[in-house]
Amino acid sequence: MKKFLVGGVVLLAVGMFNLSAYADDPVVGPGKKVTLDYTLTVDNKEVETSVGKTPLSYVVGARNIIPGLEAQLNGMHMKEEKVVNVDPKDAYGEVDPKAFKEFPVSSLPKGMEPKVGMVLQATAPDGSKFPAIISKLDGDKVELNFNHPLAGKALTFKVKILNIEDAPAMANTAALQTK
Repeated sequence: MKKFLVGGVVLLAVGMFNLSAYADDPVVGPGKKVTLDYTLTVDNKEVETSVGKTPLSYVVGARNIIPGLEAQLNGMHMKEEKVVNVDPKDAYGEVDPKAFKEFPVSSLPKGMEPKVGMVLQATAPDGSKFPAIISKLDGDKVELNFNHPLAGKALTFKVKILNIEDAPAMANTAALQTK
């Protein structure tokens, strides 16, 4: 009987140790602020990295990062590394043929020598800025592509989770609105 009692106490102690180990091992999921290092490659070429720079931080569910990446980070632990492949539909979308617009070359900034592939900064009526890529030159006309530069591209991220913490409470913006 004494053997069983000692064995039960040992199992209980081991079980409590395992529970406390999990409690100290946060997981990427709702209500968490996640900090990570990443390297983005497209068509086997490195496009961007945070390694050696400022890491990326985001709040899960706040739509701060592309949905395909966020979905595949859920469930990861601190210091865990992973390669994540994201299809265009879960990143910046497919290329939209309606996003190609033709303009007179004279509408471009004075003194500019347009070249196919050149990225221009366009301004929306609300003042926000976004990229437009010269996709075609035809005499006195220029075709601009207003798709995101990574639209239609499969993305590969190499990520390492650096920190997971509770996200700061979101302010209730409805209470801040005035009549």
